Amino acid sequence: MANNKIKLYAFNNLTKTLSFNIYDVCYAKSAREQKDYIAYIDEQYNSERLTNILLKVTEIIGANVLSISKQDYDPQGASVNLMISDDALKPAQPAYSSTVAGDEIMAHLDKSHVTVHTYPEYHPDKAISTFRVDICVSTCGKISPLKALDYLIGSFDSDIITADYRVRGFTRDLDGKKLFIDHDITSIQDYIDKKTLERYDAIDVNVYQSNIFHTKLLIKEIDLQNYLFKTDVYELDPRTRLNISSSLRREMIEIFSGQNIY
Repeated sequence: MANNKIKLYAFNNLTKTLSFNIYDVCYAKSAREQKDYIAYIDEQYNSERLTNILLKVTEIIGANVLSISKQDYDPQGASVNLMISDDALKPAQPAYSSTVAGDEIMAHLDKSHVTVHTYPEYHPDKAISTFRVDICVSTCGKISPLKALDYLIGSFDSDIITADYRVRGFTRDLDGKKLFIDHDITSIQDYIDKKTLERYDAIDVNVYQSNIFHTKLLIKEIDLQNYLFKTDVYELDPRTRLNISSSLRREMIEIFSGQNIY
């Protein structure tokens, strides 16, 4: 494949952006269970762990970390932002740099970035709590954010996934001809491992002429025990199990379809 590479004039100016949401749902009926679930999520996916996940993403796509900004929020949630570059670092240059000021980390802005934001939520009148993760991987040049998609899906408990990929701008070949995309792609699903895809129902909504790709995935099977917080499935009678499973599936379908089911 190396012989098929397109010869470019100067720098590759294409901006490739992969942005997606991952949702995890949980059955937590009592107020105590709901608060404990939020506390559990906040601990499991705090800014330190999220930073380590994004550092691995940077390694996978072949980029270099320039700086890190991270923050945990009150009452819940966390954010991490990595500024990255596809350029080789100088030998004396550290892998990344950050300046600490009080409880905040100030980051230097550069052309490419990887960000993650978490949104644990619950409602006192609802027994289903939701954990949402927003992720954006935006790169300039030769590196592609799609390489890290499968790893990111596996890094979270992903019941529903909505993913968008878009290539913006243009670069030129040696003859000056504009190139609005520098790689072949028919679907975001092409970059997800087949074993992962087997667990989901997936649909695409793509606008090929604009280099816009959209994929939604919904988990196929529900193992109820995995969705009960601090409750053993065998403590519940069969009718209760069925009702909870139905509530979980309804919540997932509403998120997947983007509309309430009345």
